[in-house]
Amino acid sequence: MSKKQKLELTWIGKDQEIYLEPRILLEDHERSYGDQKTDNMLIHGDNLLALKALEQDFSGKIKCIYIDPPYNTGNAFEHYDDGIEHSLWLSLMKPRLELFRKLLANDGSIWISIDDDECHYLKVLCDEVFGRGNFVSSVIWMKKSSPQNDAKWISDTHDHILVYAKNKETWRPNKLPRTQEQNSIYKHSDMFDGINNDGSYYGRGPWFPGDMTVKTISDNALYEITTPSGRMVKPADGRCWVYTKTKFEQLIADHRITFGKDGNNKPCIKRFITEIEDRGIVPKSVWLYQEVGENRNARQEVKAFNIENPFATPKPERLIERILTLATSLNDLVLDSFLGSGTTSAVANKMGRRWIGIELGEHCYTHCLPRLQKVCEGTDQGGISKAVNWQGGGGFKFYELAPSLLKKDKYDNLIIDERYNADMLAAAVAKHEGFKYCPHVEIYWKQGKATENAFIFTTSQMVTVAMLDRIYEEMHEGESLLICAKSYQSECTNTYPNITIKKIPNILLGRCEFDKNDYSLNIINMPIEEEDSE
Repeated sequence: MSKKQKLELTWIGKDQEIYLEPRILLEDHERSYGDQKTDNMLIHGDNLLALKALEQDFSGKIKCIYIDPPYNTGNAFEHYDDGIEHSLWLSLMKPRLELFRKLLANDGSIWISIDDDECHYLKVLCDEVFGRGNFVSSVIWMKKSSPQNDAKWISDTHDHILVYAKNKETWRPNKLPRTQEQNSIYKHSDMFDGINNDGSYYGRGPWFPGDMTVKTISDNALYEITTPSGRMVKPADGRCWVYTKTKFEQLIADHRITFGKDGNNKPCIKRFITEIEDRGIVPKSVWLYQEVGENRNARQEVKAFNIENPFATPKPERLIERILTLATSLNDLVLDSFLGSGTTSAVANKMGRRWIGIELGEHCYTHCLPRLQKVCEGTDQGGISKAVNWQGGGGFKFYELAPSLLKKDKYDNLIIDERYNADMLAAAVAKHEGFKYCPHVEIYWKQGKATENAFIFTTSQMVTVAMLDRIYEEMHEGESLLICAKSYQSECTNTYPNITIKKIPNILLGRCEFDKNDYSLNIINMPIEEEDSE
């Protein structure tokens, strides 16, 4: 194989193109909740179409994407059918991953929960979409504290979380806050740690003896040290001191070196808690249930919102908190397009992040909506609420995907759906043509723009020469206009060099799939997963 050849995962149907319709989103004001100035969005609809709907306004703006897609385990859950043929599962994931990459900010990252059934195939697919060089880690989450006693082979106790950066060269995770347990090792303390300029003593607080050697060999850091007891010591073979001899002597004078209680040990550097407590902890790739919760905790959390019909496969809030702590800061934008019971949006809201949640199922109404309402009210005191002192606040706007712009009539011809009013039609056509829909408050024909001087006007009226003349007279030098109309007089064509006229729906035909509302594939129902055996 040539070195230039690229290894890719292949499967039946991989190259089948999907031509998604860029739908508009319609706010349901009765379901929107809380702060009306909020940027948060709860979207009900097919998540692939919803991601396409977000593409125009949010490309390059999402700081963190977390998804918990169906694992394709051969099981099915009440709220997520989970068990489709392997190639179909990959075909379901590929276009979504491609849209995720477009939506991610240059300093953003994506975190994907998955188990062993598809993890390694998904890893290769993500390498292809995000670039193998942007792979960060496969985090191991211990999801169960007890073995599953009826397991036929080995009881699975972990899931994977695949982590990719949009650009690994520039992306860095935040540090984790220090815990009391981590600080407990800083228990040594001296009578004094130094002398002030006025001759008085001062203390630096508790310290921990840190190793003073490193693997990287440096000739000016290989020297003998005499301990207070008179013993001569050197670094172990293959190591050298961290500091040069001159720097070491300065640290001795500053009371920052310890030789142990009897002054006979190899030197260690005093690491004072007052100097490191704000720096945080570098995250590790194994997350224990004691740190971030387990499945059992997650089920208890969601029962607080719907005890009669709890979501079957939730994630604990502490797990999402860990991800958002590492991947985001205050006011960053978080996306979850497999929102499930609403955990990601709930945690993001409590942590002061902006969020977008997408869910197709009926449980968008029965689970996500009431849960996020309680979060905003402050009546949700489960999960991480007490840890972050959550008292309520924020809000969200609830959106539905608009119906397909075109549908087939009884003669199998594509026509504009009658549910589209003038504003919806103008917004949809603007999106199809790559314009930002933003109607001018005074000038009716400036409905949207692609640049500061390029505008679009969509109308269901017939465009006449007289109408065209009036519009042209109002236009400023350097401005251009695209008019999309159901009909227009033939004399209008090429009347003005800076005005282009297109006929709808003709201009839309062949661009994308219309009148298709479900890209979730035909998922086969499988037996419902039982509760874990303890």
